[in-house]
Amino acid sequence: MPSRRRRLTGRVVSDKMDKTVVVVVERTKRHPLYHKVIKIRKRYMAHDAENACRAGDLVTIVEARPLSRHKRWAVETVLERAAEELMAKGEEL
Repeated sequence: MPSRRRRLTGRVVSDKMDKTVVVVVERTKRHPLYHKVIKIRKRYMAHDAENACRAGDLVTIVEARPLSRHKRWAVETVLERAAEELMAKGEEL
């Protein structure tokens, strides 16, 4: 049976804390009166037990039990590494 926990995909914007990253999830929404499509950005603090994520990584976060005052999400997978890390290894984009 699949898990009922919500999953979101976003970009890591800060990795300066120990075992915690800040992930920005961006979604689009239509304005109720003017019908213009606007971008909604929300920041989530997510648990990163191995300190594997770096700023710029694309990650999937999953709902978790409350881990601290602000942390209710955990990093599930790293979908894409940041461009700087690829350039350091000498790989082409």
